[in-house]
Amino acid sequence: MSQEFEKKIEEEMIDITSEEALEDPEDSNVSAELDQLRAERDEFRDRFMRAVADAENSRKRADRDRREAENYGGSKLARDMLPVFDNMRRAIEAIAEDQREAQAALIEGIELTMRELLSVFNKHGIVIISPEMGEKFDPQIHEAMFEAPVPGTKAGDIIQVMNVGFMIHDRLLRPAQVGVSSTPA
Repeated sequence: MSQEFEKKIEEEMIDITSEEALEDPEDSNVSAELDQLRAERDEFRDRFMRAVADAENSRKRADRDRREAENYGGSKLARDMLPVFDNMRRAIEAIAEDQREAQAALIEGIELTMRELLSVFNKHGIVIISPEMGEKFDPQIHEAMFEAPVPGTKAGDIIQVMNVGFMIHDRLLRPAQVGVSSTPA
């Protein structure tokens, strides 16, 4: 029993000593230093979390920039190729019916080149905006070249298509150039 008693007394002595240590003015310095260290730790943790967030944002931004470069990097070249498409379409449309037989090989070559150009456009996400007569004018994808009153139409209806438009993925390369009815509804 004496060993148990001594052990109990020793534990009580430790408790008394630790209570006295807490009351010691030197311990208030330790406590203040501990608070300062905790504040520094919190600041470093905050800085670390911000650095991790910045790194993640940079990675996302780089991924977005890479995707945009893939999707839209060729926009300037594509825009420069649109007049080639227009001229080839005009060449095909300009051939009179009576000349089609005599110029069959030439026409076939132009049509083959036109199909290949459209295939390349399609491969790179370029689609044709081909408005129909009577379709409602949409300023997001159409460019009004003129307005004219046309009986039997409503104001804002497309009455003529001068040039088709083009989009690359979800961006407009060139609006379709159209004539619009100004007849009041």
